[in-house]
Amino acid sequence: MATPTNSPKHDLGSLHIPERQRRDTRTIKRVIFAAIPLFLLAGIVVAAYTFRLGKPLVDVATVATPKAAGGQTLLNASGYVTPRRRATIAAKITGRVTGVFFDEGTHVHTGQILATLDDSDAKRALDAAKADRDSSQAAIADYEVQLKNAEIELYRARELQKAGVQTQQALDSATMLADSLKAKIALSKSQVAAAEARIGEAQQAVANCTISAPFNGIVVSKDAQVGEMVSPISAGGGFTRTGIATIVDMNSNEIEVDVNESYIARVTPGQRVKAILDAYPDRELDAKVRTVIPTADRQKATVKVRITFDKLEDFILPDMGVKVAFLEEEQRKAKGMEKGPQAVAYIPKSAVRKDAASSFVLLVHDGKVERRAISLGTDRGTDVAVLAGLSPGDSLVVTGPENLHDGDKVQVRQ
Repeated sequence: MATPTNSPKHDLGSLHIPERQRRDTRTIKRVIFAAIPLFLLAGIVVAAYTFRLGKPLVDVATVATPKAAGGQTLLNASGYVTPRRRATIAAKITGRVTGVFFDEGTHVHTGQILATLDDSDAKRALDAAKADRDSSQAAIADYEVQLKNAEIELYRARELQKAGVQTQQALDSATMLADSLKAKIALSKSQVAAAEARIGEAQQAVANCTISAPFNGIVVSKDAQVGEMVSPISAGGGFTRTGIATIVDMNSNEIEVDVNESYIARVTPGQRVKAILDAYPDRELDAKVRTVIPTADRQKATVKVRITFDKLEDFILPDMGVKVAFLEEEQRKAKGMEKGPQAVAYIPKSAVRKDAASSFVLLVHDGKVERRAISLGTDRGTDVAVLAGLSPGDSLVVTGPENLHDGDKVQVRQ
């Protein structure tokens, strides 16, 4: 009989890490933790050095001369292009649209048919009025024939009564019959006149079903479609249109601006104006003040000024934003009414930088920037006048990093 063999038992207490290896592990961890701040500091130094060596890109602009800038600007304002002749065309009656003969951008002329309404009811009323007229006219013809015979009978009755053959009663009856027919003829003629008036009313109702252009212009809004109901007054439910189209006379486009009432004394009718559309900032348009509206807005403390373009261009559209500069009048300059320091140069507003002390610009010379303090004057659209500190032809930083300092190297964007 075999003797059972006992399996070996694991002695967990015999497992351990040598003391030397344990000390080496702790030393490595201390070195790693001590090296982390050194690595971070080295990264910061390398990044700063790299940034210092890199040349930031900048956009530059050349200083303009006062001659290129034109006349001195007295005042700047902004507004919109507005047409003097602009109309929303609506129907005179309530009806259903049966035809629309235009689209946005369509050039229309005076009297051109824009849309039609359902005129079936108006035509039926017209036909009924014509039938009443014809009936009354036919009755007049019948009464005139009867009157002719009645007048013959009346003449015979008079002669017989004079001869003593016929009684006075017979004469009176003949006279009454003739007068009655005359009255009926007069009544029928009145009925014909009334029918003619109803015909005219019905014809006007039929004409009201046709909507025409009141003047030459361009359709800028199509407000109704075939099948919709239109009305000259709002139905309140939102299902009835109140207009058919909006027409603008492009030849009447002008500028309307609000000028602060504190500066309205600088604006006079006929004064020259430089206008720049927001959509075309590189195009300067000549204009002049047409009128100053003789009333002020007490809420905004402004006065409306209307300005006329010297030449209307095709790209000038209603409701475009526009900035205007009111120029100094030659007569005022000649009389010395506007005295003061003259501008030595004009620069873009984006080139001006400010700090707590003054306004300054950054000039670019040989790849380096130079800080230059300047004295500013009045605005001229997107430019501003410089009274001192610059010369025409200097290159200025227009756009670039905000942290540029005097002497920093830069690279001009091509």
